[in-house]
Amino acid sequence: MSLTPIRWPAEALWQAVSPLLEGFTVEILPEVDSTNTELMRRARTGRCEPILLVTEHQTAGRGRLGRQWVSGIGDSLTFSLGLPMSPADWSGLSLAVGVSLAQSLQPQLPAAGEDRARLGLKWPNDLWLEGDRKLGGILIETASGVGPGGPSRYVVIGVGLNVRAPAGEGLSTTPAGLRDIDPALDAPTALGRIVPPLVQALLAFEQHGFAPVRARFAERDLLQGRIVNLSDGLSGLAQGVGPDGALRVQTPGGLRAVTSSDISVRPQAEPIS
Repeated sequence: MSLTPIRWPAEALWQAVSPLLEGFTVEILPEVDSTNTELMRRARTGRCEPILLVTEHQTAGRGRLGRQWVSGIGDSLTFSLGLPMSPADWSGLSLAVGVSLAQSLQPQLPAAGEDRARLGLKWPNDLWLEGDRKLGGILIETASGVGPGGPSRYVVIGVGLNVRAPAGEGLSTTPAGLRDIDPALDAPTALGRIVPPLVQALLAFEQHGFAPVRARFAERDLLQGRIVNLSDGLSGLAQGVGPDGALRVQTPGGLRAVTSSDISVRPQAEPIS
């Protein structure tokens, strides 16, 4: 737990992002139930302005499929970015967000044999280090909203990253932390690296969709070439993602396109040789 006040780069982030998002604000809360929940509450009352909401402690953090996200003060980076968006196709948004986060935290992937942790992406919304160690996750929610061009969707992108790996007891996946990538990384430094490129990535996604990001996702795809177990009991060989971000799985019944809305995927321990 942090014993000193956390100095967040709020002013620097506002200066970097406000030219891109009109009316953008940065808000730091010492505690909240969930940054995503808070922004969704505001959206339901018509508050759909672009905002970065950061908290030092979540009391009821949420992950995908209702999973709980819990961490101590200073042990994690937790924030939500809310903004109006109106892309032609929302498919692959969580993958595009993951690519942006990974590139900001580790711009160059370690070479084979290099003694550094490799940051990859586990479809559809997790950041993992090699060895199946979970660094963090992404939770995306939307509500009706109004943007500069008229009616749109208000999207809330929640990100939770471990700064220091928590104890792994009771967890189904071994945890990892930002310090495993760079011992100098703390929550404010990581936030400063992440947010401006993430906003730019979202604006690009709004215009062009996921397809231009597909190759960069493939470079960090930790499921590629591995046997995965689908939540409906089937297993198959993961073969990357399509232009729409759907996971392609070769099953005994043929090639299957898996979407994030209907399937939970867990890799088997050993990759295919």
